[in-house]
Amino acid sequence: MNKFLLMLLLITCASPAVNPQNLRVVQIYTDNRLLELIKENKHLSQVVMDECQLTKDIEVRAIKAKMPSYQFLWGDMLAYGVCVKKDVLLGLYYMRLAANQGLPEGLEQLGRYYHIGKFMQVDTEQAIIFLKAAANSNNLAAQMRLADIYQQGLGSPLDYPMLYSQLHHIVTDNKVIHKKITKLLVALGEKMPERAVHEAKRVHY
Repeated sequence: MNKFLLMLLLITCASPAVNPQNLRVVQIYTDNRLLELIKENKHLSQVVMDECQLTKDIEVRAIKAKMPSYQFLWGDMLAYGVCVKKDVLLGLYYMRLAANQGLPEGLEQLGRYYHIGKFMQVDTEQAIIFLKAAANSNNLAAQMRLADIYQQGLGSPLDYPMLYSQLHHIVTDNKVIHKKITKLLVALGEKMPERAVHEAKRVHY
């Protein structure tokens, strides 16, 4: 090794960026913690904040342990190229695995992607299938998006009462969300017989 390379190595090792004493030890997320991050849409930013230290652990939990929350996270990381080489097809594959295990956030995200044409062509029928499954698991984002779709006269009117009931019984102290739900209920109620609206308010799906 010449003197220049030796000096460069010594400087690099002395740098705070790579000094082991300055490294922050990051613990792998518990399943509940990861689900909270996903619901708040902070899962990818958290991985970046943790300086990608958990990438291998996340991959193992997604591929070997087949944990739906980690399949979802790993799929998102691949689709957006976060801490790994971008691979949209493989990312969607893991998102589907999470959705197939019934993860509401995975179902909602795939429904949203089909609805807006993210990574794939717009397919409203597929969007409704995924969003209905997520909505039935009490995923508010899916319920609100589904209501927007139904407002446009899409989907089956037979499904309106269940969604109306789900939205009617939402409890939230967020004024913005409360106001939007109110508008969605008014619009959805206009497409339903009055008797069906009363019944949907009474029944809690």
